[in-house]
Amino acid sequence: MGNSNLQSGGQPLILASSSKVRARLLEAAGLAFIVEPPGLDEHAMRQAVSGTGALSPQDVAEVLARAKAEAVSELARDAFVIGADQVLALGDRILSKPESMEAGRGELLDLSGKSHTLHSAVALARNGSTAWAYSETSTLTMRALSPQFIGRYLAAAGEEVLSSVGAYQLEGLGIQLFEKIDGDYFSILGLPLLPLLDALRREGAIES
Repeated sequence: MGNSNLQSGGQPLILASSSKVRARLLEAAGLAFIVEPPGLDEHAMRQAVSGTGALSPQDVAEVLARAKAEAVSELARDAFVIGADQVLALGDRILSKPESMEAGRGELLDLSGKSHTLHSAVALARNGSTAWAYSETSTLTMRALSPQFIGRYLAAAGEEVLSSVGAYQLEGLGIQLFEKIDGDYFSILGLPLLPLLDALRREGAIES
């Protein structure tokens, strides 16, 4: 990872995520960091916190972002650790990452012609506890898609869509699925980048 002139040489920065997109966003912003996925059973955690219905989708995203950041922060107490999570809600229903191409096809058929909300949360942890957390909600409207188009799209996009809620990646072919997008681009990609950079400056992790 290339070091930049805008980063203070103090505490290391860790991204507690295996998301390639989040890593690319931080890299493009000139940050030097290491990637350390949290090793939590994300699927089980997501079911536990969203199953009760007591938490809103936005709260679910923030709870998971905090948990990821804190899990890695427990092991690397001197570092600033960034955790992030995204929850997609269609009405009251929370959709998870599709487990197969067939499940992805089902999700896209459900989302077709409708608006859904995407809740993107980010947390910054230090010494095992969250120092700062933030979440943002975007509304995305998918155009009416024929089953034939969905089939062609999934064949062209490939297995990569299984790593994204809603079976789409906006920075790639997924953009062709939409007619309207209302929200912050970085947040939709999975990382509310401007608020995060602001928090990193306030904490002294990067230069202001």
